[in-house]
Amino acid sequence: MADERHDKTQSRRKQVRHKSAGHALVALASLLLLGVLVVQILHVTGRIAVGFENWRPILFAYLAWAVALGIAQVILRGERGLRALFLLPAVLFTVAVVIFPTLFGFYIATLDWNLSSLEGPHFNGLNNLIALFHDDYYWNALGNMVFYTIAVLGEYAIAFGLALLLNAEIRARKFFRVVFLLPMMLSPVAVSWMIGKSLLEYRFGPAATLARDLGWDNPAFFAFPWIARLSIEAMDAWVSIPFILIILLAGLQAMPKEVLEASKVDGANAWQSFRHVTFPIMLPVSITVVIIRIIFKLKLADIIINVTAGGPGGATDTVSSFIYRVYRDRSNVGYGTGLAIFYLLLIIVFLTLLLRLSHRWTQKVT
Repeated sequence: MADERHDKTQSRRKQVRHKSAGHALVALASLLLLGVLVVQILHVTGRIAVGFENWRPILFAYLAWAVALGIAQVILRGERGLRALFLLPAVLFTVAVVIFPTLFGFYIATLDWNLSSLEGPHFNGLNNLIALFHDDYYWNALGNMVFYTIAVLGEYAIAFGLALLLNAEIRARKFFRVVFLLPMMLSPVAVSWMIGKSLLEYRFGPAATLARDLGWDNPAFFAFPWIARLSIEAMDAWVSIPFILIILLAGLQAMPKEVLEASKVDGANAWQSFRHVTFPIMLPVSITVVIIRIIFKLKLADIIINVTAGGPGGATDTVSSFIYRVYRDRSNVGYGTGLAIFYLLLIIVFLTLLLRLSHRWTQKVT
């Protein structure tokens, strides 16, 4: 009995020592990483003279911290720590390529960093944020994003109608499926030149010529604000509707046919079957594809940059295209990064609320 108690006591002491060593290893590696990061930030901002020539020591400190974290997992958790090592590289990679650049973006947003200036970057606190709230062009771009985002519902309605048509027993159904998917295979940049710069060109474009023959005296598709917005939305929708279409078509084909047949037996017509059977069953797929499409819409920039450059007077600008011009025309890295970080925070809040509301609505409908 005494030997067993002695062995248990020794085992507990050994576990305590291992845990202490594991925690100490993580703490030392974390302090090293944090210390190197703070020293470099203070050096770059001019607060201290001691520092590094570049950010490479931060990478080495991060790698050392990652190795220490992996060793500590094995020390603290044993067999479970070994299993966690398979997941740890993915987590550390995400931290390196997502979280750290985002935090670094917050840091750049606090700098007055203009590439055309000889002074170089220097800390200016919240001045970029204050300038953002007084930038009418930025808020105009945010207002345009509301229009472009709401237009996703129209794209969804058109795509749903086409999906229902292509899911029906019609002639040449496979041919039409391929034809409707062709726009998705084109680059938005190619579409902007093919349609925006050629087909809709004011002087010699076929669409402008046809509009004149029909009686439109001044068929300028990008000279008036609302016409320009609708033209940009039409081009973006032409490229994007096939993506929504193919997802909805896959959902329709996966629907159980017995449910639709049962609704017909109960005497439901086509509209009643769609309203009470097809649409509720397709609601999870619909919400998923709409949210994905909204995420892509929030990044809309390429067509606008190539066709209108945000004009006329910022009427077609999106936040992404406006930030692009801030970088390109003003060479203002600090302010442009501040605009991007603020937009990222708005997107996170908006998508979080959208996901919650869509979840509640799905539960209520289904």
